[in-house]
Amino acid sequence: MTGLQYAAIIGAVAVGTMLTRFLPFLAFGREKPAPKYVQYLGKALPGAALGLLVIYCVRSVDVTAGNHGIPMFAAMLITTGLHIWRRNMLLSIAVGTAAYILLINFAF
Repeated sequence: MTGLQYAAIIGAVAVGTMLTRFLPFLAFGREKPAPKYVQYLGKALPGAALGLLVIYCVRSVDVTAGNHGIPMFAAMLITTGLHIWRRNMLLSIAVGTAAYILLINFAF
């Protein structure tokens, strides 16, 4: 790929991202509240997207094969428990990642 093609791709992604971020404000304005279904989607979709990503990531993991299944599920439990306890996403992700790295390198 040429530099111009890379720039075109980056530009298209940037425009697409900005459009999805600004479109709700342009469509609904600031003076009136968003419709109820849009408010519902704003509350329901982040959890649904996260659940979908988790299912996608663990769908093909065999717990009994190799040294990645058990550490992955243990790190997921640590991440989930820590997030429920502290409600801090950055802390949960950092500790869960560290737990997974430590488990695959030293425990199994």
